[in-house]
Amino acid sequence: MKRIVASILLFIVTLPLTAHASRIKDIAAFDGVRDNQLVGYGLVVGLNGSGDSDQTKFPVQSLVSMLERMGVTINRSDVKVKNVAAVMVTATLPPFAKQGTKLDVLVSSLGDAKTIAGGTLIMTPLKGADNQVYAVAQGSILTNSFAFAGQGASATKNHPTAGRIPAGALVERELPNVLAGKRSLRLNLAQSDFTTASRIVAAINKNFKEAASSSDGGSVTVQIPDDFANRPVEFIAQLENLEVTQDQPARVVVNERTGTIVMGDKVKISSVAVSHGNLTLTVKETPKVVQPKLLAKGETKEVPRTELKVQEEKNRLSVLPDGNTIGDVVRGLNLLGVTPRDLISILQSIKAAGALQAELVII
Repeated sequence: MKRIVASILLFIVTLPLTAHASRIKDIAAFDGVRDNQLVGYGLVVGLNGSGDSDQTKFPVQSLVSMLERMGVTINRSDVKVKNVAAVMVTATLPPFAKQGTKLDVLVSSLGDAKTIAGGTLIMTPLKGADNQVYAVAQGSILTNSFAFAGQGASATKNHPTAGRIPAGALVERELPNVLAGKRSLRLNLAQSDFTTASRIVAAINKNFKEAASSSDGGSVTVQIPDDFANRPVEFIAQLENLEVTQDQPARVVVNERTGTIVMGDKVKISSVAVSHGNLTLTVKETPKVVQPKLLAKGETKEVPRTELKVQEEKNRLSVLPDGNTIGDVVRGLNLLGVTPRDLISILQSIKAAGALQAELVII
């Protein structure tokens, strides 16, 4: 059974890796068509004594200000409540969102509230980076958690000081249409690469004659054909579904904390000889007490006694042959028979020797 499994694994490694084509919409995005972050400050009410304490001053100030706007006059020093919590409310405004579109919002405690589960967010304006209000949030908070505490014990599940309000915000202001009146568009690549940009230009020009061009590896300029001058959405829909094979640089990613190693299919290795061995030094202190003989003059003393043990692995020099594919590289590295953490040191040394034909990224 072990032989069959080993044969299957060897077969998987030796299979030729082929790059699959991706849609343009998956590897690039149109300039200006993006999400926008919204943020707001609000109050959560209706908490069962788990709100902010008196040490947190700003929730009381916000509550009094809100009541004054509603026509209720009250002395701030007389307000002592524990069912109110100050929160930050965040949301993401998608492109082309219209008035009345509902958004999910995330509510996070600002003060020392124990939990905001079961609370209700009061109407909170959500502003963009330009300080304009684009949405208004309100509703019951879902945390999928709880937090209870007594004098001698407490119980907490999940994260009770942050929650979501599904469809809890309404869009009040629309973003300007970045496509209106444009005769040219710009595609921004998710990963800048000259080869990928060239392939995108070739794929677009194959379907739309001389419509695309590129001056760098990060973007592609597309001219809207005259046939689609009044139908830009239809043109974009056809364009973003064109398939392109994305090119990837030769790269080895190493996570030294977890011992994870990930290699791309472009990684190659030149012939190199590698020897790797561990040196283990063990020092053990076992002091011995020496006493004088009976009726003899002397003192009881402690005599130090140290045991030193040195162990070194006897690994021979191994030759890693040329690796033209990722399968060759994996087989060559497996010849060393080392652990992933040892392999990280070996890859760094191979890179320093100039035999690793790839970028080594350590995260």
